[in-house]
Amino acid sequence: MEGEIEVPKYFLCPISLQIMADPVTAVTGITYDRESIQQWLSRAEEATCPVTKQALPRDAELTPNHILRRLIQAWCIANTERGIDRIPTPKSPLLKSQVLKLIRETKKPPPTFMAALGKLDSLAKEDDDKNRKCMGEAGVVKAMVFLILRCFKDGRVEGVEEGFRVLCNVWLWSPTSVNKEVVEENHHDLIQAIFWVLESENIGNRAKTYAIMAMRKVSSSAEVTSSILLEKLTPENFRQLISLLRTKKISQQATKASLQVLIEASPWGRNKVKIIEANAISELLELELSNPEKRVTELTFQLLASLCSIADGRQELLKHAAAIAVISKRTLRVSAATDESAVQILAMIAKWSATREVVQEMLRVGAVSKLCMLLQAVCEVHLKKRAREILRLHSTAWSNSPCIQIYLLTMNAR
Repeated sequence: MEGEIEVPKYFLCPISLQIMADPVTAVTGITYDRESIQQWLSRAEEATCPVTKQALPRDAELTPNHILRRLIQAWCIANTERGIDRIPTPKSPLLKSQVLKLIRETKKPPPTFMAALGKLDSLAKEDDDKNRKCMGEAGVVKAMVFLILRCFKDGRVEGVEEGFRVLCNVWLWSPTSVNKEVVEENHHDLIQAIFWVLESENIGNRAKTYAIMAMRKVSSSAEVTSSILLEKLTPENFRQLISLLRTKKISQQATKASLQVLIEASPWGRNKVKIIEANAISELLELELSNPEKRVTELTFQLLASLCSIADGRQELLKHAAAIAVISKRTLRVSAATDESAVQILAMIAKWSATREVVQEMLRVGAVSKLCMLLQAVCEVHLKKRAREILRLHSTAWSNSPCIQIYLLTMNAR
């Protein structure tokens, strides 16, 4: 419809050649639609003004052209009957100067610091990636780390939940080298602060959820950071993480974050042994017996597979009366990721921990049947190969099993 009427040329963006919804003027004096010029600057190898070809810094301020925007909106309203859509007033973008002001206010006494923290929390929760990126570049991650550490050292609960929530929401969008350095330089105190939150009776479950989610995000952000954070975890730290798995009041997010931290921690140093000694395997199996959601099962089996790679882990697993039955039941019922971990666990048990009793239990609770089913199921070739290897390991003990006989008859029929 716009082609049927003449649109004033100065209403059109020089880049998109469309009517500007949010006209902004660059330092070169040329006005563009905000979205178009921002995309241009983010994609260009050397940022220049598309019209004048002058150098244009990527972080240069783009000044809203309010007069032109009002003229465009008035023209659109006047031409609505001719098919022109009205252009709504755009939301003002978050400025770095605004964020810096709020950061300064978080260092002041209450209630000023809580008011500023509340504003940062609201901005971080908005579904606006640009805002979160702006906050990250302005130093919000560093500010929240220091705020959390102040609360921890002063034993002050106020602001802890908001601080961790802002840290979680902003970190994902700004894992810059500066922010990583802040975490690495304060890793010891940060770990202590997180576990202080987890064990404190005066701090709510939502704060605990964001604390463990923050640990998950920070520990997985960089290899160097991971090694520093995860190698320093103590047996007591692992007991606290595992205790979250049995606490029903904690959210599913916290359960998944705890499992992810344990998975990432298990390869480092003696962490596998520490996790096993903290009674993790029994807790993981009990968690699985409660029929958790799919993603929790995938993470649970992944962690079990990691812990069963050493003898202590397999020994603890086999102490649980329902261990092999749980692994067998979940195979071919949850997801390909669960099948991968389940077969890995069964392979390690069959190869390294297969006493006569264990071999018979695998047959009795259906593990052997599931391995046979894997050979006929639609799944990865390497899973079929591993299942066949497990069956061959103890073919003598299982050769008279009805499930083996039925499988062989099925194969012959084919």
